[in-house]
Amino acid sequence: MLKPHYPLTTDRLTLRPFTPGDLDAVHAYESLPDVTRHLYWGPRDRDASRAFLDKRITRTALLDEGDALDLAITLSDSGELIGNCLLIWTSKPHRQGEIGYILHPDHHGHGYAPEAGRAMLRLAFDELGLHRVVGRLDARNTASARVLEKLGMRHEATLIDSEIVKGEWASEAVYAILDREWAP
Repeated sequence: MLKPHYPLTTDRLTLRPFTPGDLDAVHAYESLPDVTRHLYWGPRDRDASRAFLDKRITRTALLDEGDALDLAITLSDSGELIGNCLLIWTSKPHRQGEIGYILHPDHHGHGYAPEAGRAMLRLAFDELGLHRVVGRLDARNTASARVLEKLGMRHEATLIDSEIVKGEWASEAVYAILDREWAP
């Protein structure tokens, strides 16, 4: 079980639970085709962003297998919301989890995704006691693969044409790291 003390801070970021007031910032990136190109969902209208924000607001603790932390990524110096990061507790008996992240394109290339990812891995390994954490992504998403590699995760598999996503076959890349390999 994990109930973090919020906010979580890194050198440049503050990770915190979402609030209803985050709708404009969330919709600003969820509505962009470039952001959703490699995701399971397409650009969201404001109502869809609101519905998913309402769900995110409740995802602040890992009480059991299947639960997720879904946190707003904000810049510490300005408070600007620039994306979200995720930790899912995928298996209690096998001590497994999964991380994910989405950033507004205006904030790509500054190292924010690996910085938020390190915070999620610290929670996964140091707080929740997980043994293994994965990152799964569309195999064409090379920028996200580089983020996972910066986190020390290794490429374990590419599942060729493993799913139909948005009407076409897509391959999934799987990256992973073990607790004994984790170095904050």
